[in-house]
Amino acid sequence: MNAFDTALRVQGIVKTFPAVRALDDVSFDVRPGEVHALLGENGAGKSTLMKVLAGMHRPDQGRIFISEEPAILHSPLEAKRLGVVLIHQELSLAEQMSVAENIFLGELPRKNFGMVDWKKLYADAEAILQRLNCDFGPQTRVEDLSIAKKQMVEIARALTVEAKAVIFDEPTASLTDQEKEVLFDVIRDLQAQGVGIVYISHRMEEIFRISNRISVLRDGTYRGTLETVDTNEDEVTRLMIGRSLDTSRGGKVVSTGPVVLKVENLSCGDLFENVSFSVQAGEVLGFYGLVGAGRTAIAEALFGLRRLSQGKVVLNGQEITITSPRHAVEQGLALVPESRKEQGLVLGMSCRDNMTLPQIGNLTTGPFVSNGGEIAIFDRYRDLLSIKTPGWRQLVGNLSGGNQQKIVIGKWLAMRPKVLIVDEPTRGIDVGSKAEIHNLLRELAADGYAVIVISSEMPEILSVSDRIIAMYRGEITREFTADEVTEDNLVQAISGLS
Repeated sequence: MNAFDTALRVQGIVKTFPAVRALDDVSFDVRPGEVHALLGENGAGKSTLMKVLAGMHRPDQGRIFISEEPAILHSPLEAKRLGVVLIHQELSLAEQMSVAENIFLGELPRKNFGMVDWKKLYADAEAILQRLNCDFGPQTRVEDLSIAKKQMVEIARALTVEAKAVIFDEPTASLTDQEKEVLFDVIRDLQAQGVGIVYISHRMEEIFRISNRISVLRDGTYRGTLETVDTNEDEVTRLMIGRSLDTSRGGKVVSTGPVVLKVENLSCGDLFENVSFSVQAGEVLGFYGLVGAGRTAIAEALFGLRRLSQGKVVLNGQEITITSPRHAVEQGLALVPESRKEQGLVLGMSCRDNMTLPQIGNLTTGPFVSNGGEIAIFDRYRDLLSIKTPGWRQLVGNLSGGNQQKIVIGKWLAMRPKVLIVDEPTRGIDVGSKAEIHNLLRELAADGYAVIVISSEMPEILSVSDRIIAMYRGEITREFTADEVTEDNLVQAISGLS
C-alpha cells in the first residue's frame, strides 16, 4: 500500500458463475475524497465487481476492506450500514411507492409501536431533493416521473447515510445537461466530505472531467491504473480493448436510392408540431436535440405508439395511416427503443426467443412452434451481427449491453423492414461496442436500408449520419448535410439560436 488511506479496497477478488469466470484476481481501491473511474468493455466485469462491493454477490476468493477494516458483506443493506452505497445504472425503484419511500426504502423512520413517521420521512426526503435541485416533491409517485427524474431519485438514495464510498454506475445515462451539472456538484460535495467515489461511465468526456484516477478491467482481469492528468483517451481505450480504436466513418461510399419514408406537417399534441422530413434508401438520417425536444415522440408516433393530431406519412410513395405498432411492423417500420431492457427485450427469455418474438406467428403450425425455424433465424443474425453468446439458450439478460442491443436490432432485421429507427443506439454501451454498433448502422444503410438514428451524443450523431435534423421544443430548426455540419452550428440549432 502507499501512503494514502483507502475508503474502500478489494484484494484478489475472484467470482465465478456457471461457465464464466467474471472476476479473476482483481484488486482495486478508492481513496477518501477522490473520484476513481472504473472502465472496461461490456462484459469486462465492472458490474460484477460493483455488486461484490455492494454486498449483492459474495466473492469466491479475496478480501474487502472498508476504511482499512476487513468486511464481509452479506447484503446491500449491510454494505450501506458500513458506508458503501451503489447507485444502479438500471433503475431499482418501487414504481408504485412515493419518492420519499423509495429514498428511505428499508430504513423508514419510525414512531412508537413501529408506525412510520410520515412527517419526518417527507421532511428528510424534501431536504435531499432540494439538495439535488429536483422539481418534484417527496410524495410524488415514482411511476409518474420521467426516466431522468427517476435517476435523480436513485441518486438521492446515496445521500441518506454517512457514506465512506459511493459507487455511481452510468449515473448520467438518462440525465439532461442541467441535471448532470447538479450531479457533478453533488459529487464535488461528497469529495469535500472525504467520501470516495467510484465512477463508472462510457462517456470519456465525463471521465476526464471529474476523475482523479482511472482503472481498467478487461475480460474479468485488472489491467492497470492511470492518473487522469497523465493519460488520454487513446491510451485508456487501448488498455480497455487491447487495440487502437478506428473512429473514422470507413466503408465504401454508397449512393442513396429513392425516398422510402416522407412525412409532412406531423403534429402530436404539445410534443412536436409541423414536422416534415424524408429519408432515402441507403442513408442514415440523424435526429439531434436536447431531452424533450420531441425526437423520441416522433419515432413513437411513426411506430404507432402515439396518435398523430395532424400530418401525412408516405411510405414508398403510398400514404399510410399507422394505428398501432403491429400495423407499423406490417407496413415495414421497425423501432429499436430508447430503453432496450424495459422496452426492447424480455430479459428472462433466451436469445433465440427474443430474436424471433415479433414473427412467432409465422413460425407456428397449429399449437407448435418450429424449433428449427427459430434457431435458423437466430443463427443467421448472430453471425450477421457478430453477437457474442454461448448459444441460443443463453438468457438475454446475461448478455453485455452491446450484445443485447444487437439482439434487438437483429429481431427487427429479421422482419425485413423498409425503415429502421434506432433510438439512442449506444446508451450504456462501452467504447468498443459503440464502434461496432456505429459500423453496423452504416453497413445497414450501405445494404439499402433507410436508417433513422436518434441520439443525445453529439460525437455519435456526427459519426453515423449522412444528414442531421436538429430539433428544439418540438420543432425542426435546421437540417444539415454531413459536409456542412459543425459542432457550433449544431449546438446553436438545438438551442433555438438559429
